[in-house]
Amino acid sequence: MNFAIIAAGEGSRLVNEGCKWPKPLIRINGITLVERLIRVFIKNGALKVAVVINSNSNEVFDTLKNLQKLFPIEIIVKNTLSSMHSLYELRNYITGDKFCVTTVDTVFREEVFKKYIDAFYISSVDGLMGVTDYIDDERPLFVETNDKLDIIGFHDFADNCRYVSGGIYGLDSSVFDLLERMINAGELRMRTFQRRLIDENFKLKAYPFGKIIDVDHISDISKAENLLS
Repeated sequence: MNFAIIAAGEGSRLVNEGCKWPKPLIRINGITLVERLIRVFIKNGALKVAVVINSNSNEVFDTLKNLQKLFPIEIIVKNTLSSMHSLYELRNYITGDKFCVTTVDTVFREEVFKKYIDAFYISSVDGLMGVTDYIDDERPLFVETNDKLDIIGFHDFADNCRYVSGGIYGLDSSVFDLLERMINAGELRMRTFQRRLIDENFKLKAYPFGKIIDVDHISDISKAENLLS
């Protein structure tokens, strides 16, 4: 299975708070966010890890080039308009039916991720989405599920939803046809893409992770370190 990391954002909130590192190079317990994900993916059967970064990420690029000596990494340098566009850029680097992609700032417990990947390997769904009931985000995407954890909606505001998206996406490569149509139509947002998956009858399930931390602020670094320890 192929794995991928979306790391093309600017990390503007961290920059505004005085963070001196690009987001992918923020260290959690001594290891950068991007290297930690790569190592976790390799442990879980990654044949290759594609990483999408922007053209201003010189430090990130140099770090990934060094990591290529150890791991099978494909570096994709592309300035994208959104995470959805970054996902689309992966289309030529994904082989096989299933792949897993995460945002670079998502921090989760490795043992939970292994169970998630094992479940995704044997599943027959079009998408297995990592979700969390820990809500600590300014603009969370709420995930509506039924009692079987089938996903039946994605919402900007939803008091009756238990889960929010955790930035972890197990997907079938058939989604790239929909992505291409959406890109050509000028769509921008990842959450719009997820809603369209539901509208077009893709079968999606939620996989609860427990706590997931998105490292969007300097204060999230200590939260992530506490989660992993």
